[in-house]
Amino acid sequence: MDSKKDVDVAELPSPTASVVDDYDSKPAKVAYRKADIRILLFYSVVYLFMRINVSNITNTAIINIDEGDGIKKQLGNLTSSQWAWVISVFYFPYMFAEPASTVLLKHFSPSVWMSRIMISWGVISMCQAATQNYAGIIATRFFLGLAEAGYYPGVLLHLAFWFPAKSTALRIAFFYACGQFSGTISGLLAFAISFMNGAGGLSGWRWLTLIAGIPAILFGCYAFFLLPNYPETSKWLTDGERKIILDNLPKTQPSSKAKTWDFAQVKALFKNPTTITFTLIWICHAIGGWGVSTVLPTVILELGLTGSAITQLLTMPTYGFGCFCLVFFGWAIQRKIFQPWITAMCLEVITCICYILLIVVKNSIAKYCLLSIAISCSICIYPILWPERIRAAHGTTTAGLAIGLTNASAQFSGLVGPQVFQSRFGPTYKVSYSVSIGLLAGAIVSIAASWYLVRKQDRRDAAKEENVYGQAEQSGV
Repeated sequence: MDSKKDVDVAELPSPTASVVDDYDSKPAKVAYRKADIRILLFYSVVYLFMRINVSNITNTAIINIDEGDGIKKQLGNLTSSQWAWVISVFYFPYMFAEPASTVLLKHFSPSVWMSRIMISWGVISMCQAATQNYAGIIATRFFLGLAEAGYYPGVLLHLAFWFPAKSTALRIAFFYACGQFSGTISGLLAFAISFMNGAGGLSGWRWLTLIAGIPAILFGCYAFFLLPNYPETSKWLTDGERKIILDNLPKTQPSSKAKTWDFAQVKALFKNPTTITFTLIWICHAIGGWGVSTVLPTVILELGLTGSAITQLLTMPTYGFGCFCLVFFGWAIQRKIFQPWITAMCLEVITCICYILLIVVKNSIAKYCLLSIAISCSICIYPILWPERIRAAHGTTTAGLAIGLTNASAQFSGLVGPQVFQSRFGPTYKVSYSVSIGLLAGAIVSIAASWYLVRKQDRRDAAKEENVYGQAEQSGV
């Protein structure tokens, strides 16, 4: 537990620029292992449970529909368009509040702000069980999005205070994989709860929203008291370990003692062309690659392979395989076996091929396999590119806003995805897959443009650093 609050951080020594890479030494590995357990592992477990609250809305769509008391019927026989808005409304406040929420994490400290997110998220999630009509579910979904805004980018910003960007590929992949594994847990949970229908006078979908909210509240209480804020204020680090962590942080990464809001950095962020290209990647991939995930159980159900209960289980292999691929690519990129930009473009191409085949192929089993491959590839894109996004953002304010704005762009998956994959386009979804292919082509172009701009920026930064060191040597410093 931290012994000091953030107000004291400014009294501590400033992190130095990383002159000597001490990342792979034994003391450094011990220090980072401690941070991984207390920060990364905690956030990953929380993300697993909290994302259940996001993905369970897709599972509730088909819970107990065979018995005639599914959520759509109980809330007033919702139409295809109305149900698309039930899913989408969550992402409007989520998207617009995300950048501000990320910056506020630095203002209030990670432990305070993240605990606020977790507790409010859990409470509002449970309130969904009390809704009785379309207006009620729309209202709770809206406030749910507002409550959760900032969690994922907040984690990325918090990690940037501890780990150099070059060492985060596997960490972000592991964290993101835990979140996506929630799709597997949601399917299993929905399958089990479908047999609780009517227990205690509650429908199966109401039980699902109630049960999913409890862990978030408990995690929020833990975070408030025990989540570490910054290396400078963490007593469980020795002085040597603290120095290693601070010395290894590049001077361009966020600093605990930096100002929360710096207008010069804000101006630089919006003048940087990578801001546009990264945003386009996140938007195009969000809709084209990840949009189908917002209605996955319904799409699988319409393949006609089985009934609604077993369909919940069929979502598990899809997410499970995706999580395995994600961790593998994260490990390979951190070990420099694969190059992140090339890997991302190859995965987008594979997804496009899968969507083309989904339009042509008629066999239901083949379609299920192609859908699983496409979603598995889509899961990997963001974690692969996040370290590059963080590395391209220089400064605390820049990093906070860049992470928040970029992740806000990803919420188009929930805003537009359900509209693109409305059930009226099923069961073939040819229109939906065609739109997705066009957007993924845009994502590939944007990835290539970002790669070029980041390499250009790296060369410019290296030249400046070399010039500074040259001048220092000439001055005898």
